[in-house]
Amino acid sequence: RSQGEGKEGEGRGIKGFLQLLKQGARASSRGSCFEEEEMCEFSIAQALGWSAAVTVAMQMTFFIVAAYFQFDKVTDFAGGTNFVLLAVLGLVLSHTYLLRQVLITVCIVAWGTRLSGYLLIRVLKTGKDARFDSLNRGFSWEFAGFWFGQALWVWVVSLPVTLTNSECGQPSGLGGWDYVGAVTFAAGLILEAVADQQKFDFRNDDSNRGKMCTVGAWSWSRHPNYFGEMLVWFGVFLIHVGASMDWYWVVVAALSPVFVEVLLLFVSGMPVLEANALRDHGDKEEYKDYVRHTSILIPLPPSLYAPLPDAVKTTLLCEWPLYGAGG
Repeated sequence: RSQGEGKEGEGRGIKGFLQLLKQGARASSRGSCFEEEEMCEFSIAQALGWSAAVTVAMQMTFFIVAAYFQFDKVTDFAGGTNFVLLAVLGLVLSHTYLLRQVLITVCIVAWGTRLSGYLLIRVLKTGKDARFDSLNRGFSWEFAGFWFGQALWVWVVSLPVTLTNSECGQPSGLGGWDYVGAVTFAAGLILEAVADQQKFDFRNDDSNRGKMCTVGAWSWSRHPNYFGEMLVWFGVFLIHVGASMDWYWVVVAALSPVFVEVLLLFVSGMPVLEANALRDHGDKEEYKDYVRHTSILIPLPPSLYAPLPDAVKTTLLCEWPLYGAGG
């Protein structure tokens, strides 16, 4: 009898062990099982790795083509389509197709397709990319440096999408963060698209040759497309927050909107365009009036912006001395 009880106890032990294994297999990657957490981290590491490899490979391929033929008409197209490729690959490789993953992927496909198409049409219309006028478009370090920089831009800004589309467990449905993020993204995309089209139409009107674009969204902001771009990536980041990943991955994902804002506010965006505008139109009274009445970034009615104290403009509305025109 004691031998039978031993076998019975042993059977219960095996069944209990198998039950635990079954529960562990059903647990999400954010469950209490240590091995499951480890697999989750490894999955994210893989996603970050392959996205970096794909980005570098794609940008270097375009660099070789552009350097060999010594032309610059595919630079922005290569950047926009790279975002789309990473988003779609991430969704497909995850094999989960959760609503949030589909949502964030659709957002990037919409943004990347519009932007790359618009920029390609624009450069074909103008015939060149003025950014490369002083660069050697062949196999030079300075031309290669641009493509390496673009690869870094694509990879860093894509972080919220790459992380969200990884195989880690997350709520299957959509929540408040997702809806707020989607609305923010949509508002930014519409503003950016409308502003770009308005400026494109303005510049293609021969009667506007030599003039500044001050129509439509450009009458409320001197850089409405940049503000739209910032909203786009802040919205994408908010959708990522809805994935409820560990806090340190949220911090990593936050590098995306921060990178966009730093680039546009301090590096290759507003400082360059404001300097060019000041150089070309600084002696014109209409330009000075435009600067006085038009917010540099956040769209505001001129009647509301103009009377604001300088302290408010410089502290809250980005009208900083580094831009020259309003400082």
